[in-house]
Amino acid sequence: MRITDLLRPEAIALGAEAKDKGAALSLLTDLQNRAGCLSDPARYRRDLLEREKQGTTAIGDGVAVPHAKSEAVKRPGLAAAVFPKGVDFGAPDGQPSRLFFAIAAPAGGGDTHLEILSRLMVLLMDPGFVSELLAAPDIDRFLALIDRAERKKFPEETTPEPRQGSYRVLAVTACPTGIAHTYMAAEALERAGERMGFPVKAETQGSGGAKNVLTPEEIAACDGIIIAADRAVDLSRFHGKPLLQVPVSDGISRPEGLIRRVVEGKAPVCQEGNGPSESDTGGTGAGRQVYRHLMNGVSHMLPFVIGGGILIALAFLLDAGAVNDANFADFGTITPAAAFLKNVGGVAFNFMLPILAGYIALSIADRPGLAAGFVGGALAVSGATFASPGGTDVSAGFLGALLAGFLGGYLVLGLEKLCDHLPRALEGIKPVLIYPLAGILLIGVVMCLINPFVGLINTAMTNALESLSGTSAILLGAVVAGMMAIDMGGPFNKAAYLFGTASLVSAAGGAISSPVMAAVMIGGMVPPIAIALTCTFFPNRFPDSERKNGYVNYVMGLCFITEGAIPFAAADPLRVIPSCLIGSAAAGALSMAFGCALPAPHGGIFVFPVVQNPGMYALALAAGSLIGMALLALWKRPAKKGESHGH
Repeated sequence: MRITDLLRPEAIALGAEAKDKGAALSLLTDLQNRAGCLSDPARYRRDLLEREKQGTTAIGDGVAVPHAKSEAVKRPGLAAAVFPKGVDFGAPDGQPSRLFFAIAAPAGGGDTHLEILSRLMVLLMDPGFVSELLAAPDIDRFLALIDRAERKKFPEETTPEPRQGSYRVLAVTACPTGIAHTYMAAEALERAGERMGFPVKAETQGSGGAKNVLTPEEIAACDGIIIAADRAVDLSRFHGKPLLQVPVSDGISRPEGLIRRVVEGKAPVCQEGNGPSESDTGGTGAGRQVYRHLMNGVSHMLPFVIGGGILIALAFLLDAGAVNDANFADFGTITPAAAFLKNVGGVAFNFMLPILAGYIALSIADRPGLAAGFVGGALAVSGATFASPGGTDVSAGFLGALLAGFLGGYLVLGLEKLCDHLPRALEGIKPVLIYPLAGILLIGVVMCLINPFVGLINTAMTNALESLSGTSAILLGAVVAGMMAIDMGGPFNKAAYLFGTASLVSAAGGAISSPVMAAVMIGGMVPPIAIALTCTFFPNRFPDSERKNGYVNYVMGLCFITEGAIPFAAADPLRVIPSCLIGSAAAGALSMAFGCALPAPHGGIFVFPVVQNPGMYALALAAGSLIGMALLALWKRPAKKGESHGH
């Protein structure tokens, strides 16, 4: 397979025009769709935009390579466009982009097409080749230029690799999707090394896995390593070697400077657990860093809270027929089956806060931070103090675990800096003795000092939530439910869900039923259901392709999978998002007004039997969904004739 096997004539536009980035991506999406690569063009365009939020795909010198791995891609493909007037795509050199190649990669695709795409990325590093493509008079000439350049650069026979251990500089490249920038950075570094006389070998950690993997012998013999990556790379194999960490774009734009820093001995020595403070990350704000660390903790915590919470909820469901006034105190453990589920679920659920704290600390300080964060989270749950080292009834709870994660991570980072001054002979005992011992001791001292104060705050917050009634409770329900519909999986949605799961934990650290969690879940169920209802009762509001995909949102919504609404929101955000937001807010307010409470953090209709006041909860869901449907049908214009089935 060659590049021209992926790039079809119908997916090429020469002499195109676009007023901005969004218009350019729309044109490229249309080209991919014409070539038969897409099952859902709106979703593919949204995935392209999501990739752009992680950093521009413009590489400078007039070239941009928008790309995405997407469930909307039926088969791998390329689309190309030449914009003679240029498009402002946020290129590093500040110049407009004129030559675009858009990459469509299936979410679960194989490796072959990724290797072909990497060839194109390498060819685009040649300014002469780019100039020829920009001047191509027609599509046939455009394709012929690509085919000629590929055959010259990549003949069928393979070139033997240099002898192991002969490389002065090694590199690892990786971008968030592992498609374009990964290979371009590798090529730029290897070319720069060749020009400078310092052989470079680059390992690419792309979507198809690691290629050109660095060997232990090469690592031992090299002068240093460059990590050009926008996602996490395991540094443990580089312990004790000079190492630079930079964004993948730096590997493309300034490879000579990076190589020079390594060969001149200006790269810091890699300690196990090197974090962001040891890197050239430049351009990352403090808020973004905090959010990234927090989300690392939350993503690892959720399997415990969801699995454990649902098992506990099922235990109460099994005991529903056996409970009476005499055994109410044992509710959830009356029958043997219920007792088993509650025990297993409780064990999993109790890991929630230590896991949250541990993986926040891991994100900050790498593996040395895990132990300090985990222990800090456990101490927050127990409420340990110097007066009561074994724990107290005043647990620091969720808020204490958050603090423990961040404090533990940054304490270990501080330890690493202090230990930089120790003799080199002690390098080997730092990660196995000094960091865990000192880190756990320090976080223990800190948590015993702050637990009483955080515990009082946590207790006050829990009591405030439990005491909410009337207008204040209804308003809170509307706010958290509405947040679930604002960005459907983005920061607002995650913040509301995090608040809901936190409310499942009592001040003493036990699992409870939560009105807030009930409002959060119902808010996340409304958007997909409202869209499915609109597709059913107002089919002329959507083109055929969207409407047919809309019916699956009944299942998505009832299972509490808000993301089912995203393609529709991306296609028409000004109408879909406000409609869903108002419907969700109404459902959350009604849930609070009806006194509904939920002991499980997920499950949709499958956990309705354990909801407090389930009948009214279902009514609140139906009301919010109908409100969302009515507003969407009112605000959304009928699709053009020929695109949909009218009444």
